[in-house]
Amino acid sequence: MKRKLIEIAGWLPAIIIPVATLLQCIEVFRSESVEAVSWTTWLLFGIANIGFYIYTEKYTSIQTILGFLGTAAIDFVIVANVLLRA
Repeated sequence: MKRKLIEIAGWLPAIIIPVATLLQCIEVFRSESVEAVSWTTWLLFGIANIGFYIYTEKYTSIQTILGFLGTAAIDFVIVANVLLRA
């Protein structure tokens, strides 16, 4: 594959996954009730993202940091919000 295409492919999940998670986080904060939000699911997503970050072995890659660690941080914010409001 061409290097540029691979680079673009790396940026897609690095942007899309944290943005999608952030949108969910905003909805949780705006919501009157967090009853329907599964904190265990978001906790598992966070743990999985950390695992994926370690698995890739690309510890200094901005795409990996944003895509996995950034998303994990947002996942844990959702968990904290749900648990504090439950």
